[in-house]
Amino acid sequence: MTIAAVRTHRLTAPLHTPFVTALRRTTTVDTLVVEVVDADGRSGFGEAPQVWQVTGASIAGAEACVRDLLGPRLVDRDADDLNARCAEISRAVAGNESAKGAVDIALHDLAARRLGVPLVRLLGGTALRVPTDVTLAAGDAVDLAATATQRAAEGFTVLKLKVGTDARGDLDRVRAVRAAVGPDVRIRLDANQGWTPREAVRVIRGIEDAGLDVELVEQPVHRRDLDGLAWVSDRVDLPVLADESVFDLRDLVEVIRRRAADMVNVKLAKCGGLRPARALLDLAAAHGMGTIVGSMMESPVGLGAAASLVAAYGTSAVSDLDAAWWLARSPIGGGIRYDGATVVLPDAPGLGIADVNEANVQPAG
Repeated sequence: MTIAAVRTHRLTAPLHTPFVTALRRTTTVDTLVVEVVDADGRSGFGEAPQVWQVTGASIAGAEACVRDLLGPRLVDRDADDLNARCAEISRAVAGNESAKGAVDIALHDLAARRLGVPLVRLLGGTALRVPTDVTLAAGDAVDLAATATQRAAEGFTVLKLKVGTDARGDLDRVRAVRAAVGPDVRIRLDANQGWTPREAVRVIRGIEDAGLDVELVEQPVHRRDLDGLAWVSDRVDLPVLADESVFDLRDLVEVIRRRAADMVNVKLAKCGGLRPARALLDLAAAHGMGTIVGSMMESPVGLGAAASLVAAYGTSAVSDLDAAWWLARSPIGGGIRYDGATVVLPDAPGLGIADVNEANVQPAG
């Protein structure tokens, strides 16, 4: 069965709460959904979120890549030859991992739809429920404590606290959140590259000395400062999780070689989709590194793919799959839903996407 068309959908959707990190502040999800259609009219969907500060990907750039290069390579090719199609997409262009990831996910979704099984089954799993943490956007200690109390009341047992905007006040922020939620809620930190190595060690040691029971610290220093990341990891007891420092296999090999981190956060929009994400998880596990799967600010399309990967492959810690939870309203019909702190995958073919409320649809090829 051949691929008949590749389409793109530009989407913008509001968040119910501003999302603030050391890198950016946003009130919307801005993303490109890619649709791959077979000759029978079945569609598979993937997503390329716009995240200037992390991937450098834009909607316009991802759309141009899909429209002008990736889409034409797929039209009239065999949709069932999944590995060959994904390999071709991976080799077709340098960089552009977000665009390639969207096409990779769409091809996997289409393959699962053609078989009539959920994506998680195509990936080798059966679970339809996956736990997630929830992010506490960066703010002052009082606001963070109040938000943490609310999220715990909503059933979240793993809180991801955004720090790194002000190293001098970060210890007080963590202390306030721990006091607010008590001992039974796990707290993890994400500095989003916001600290210098010395600041990171000072803050993390302060947390350790205060006995605040933090689970892990994500990306404490600039992503390219692997020497600094290794220096921090060597001087603290808390596990250090690499996120922005690892986009692809070469990045992970270098982190492993330098013993720069204890864990890795695998994101589909960073690495180029489900095929390379599985390779990253396998490599990390082979070298004894902890793993989670994360997400950018994206819709139920990309989030559903990430959650399906976790459901099939598993991770060593609760994954970071709350992105679509932040949406005030979803531009996607069908797909995943949230039940408290659990992502519920649809028991439907592929990602279970029924429709996309697009602002723009542009054929490719």
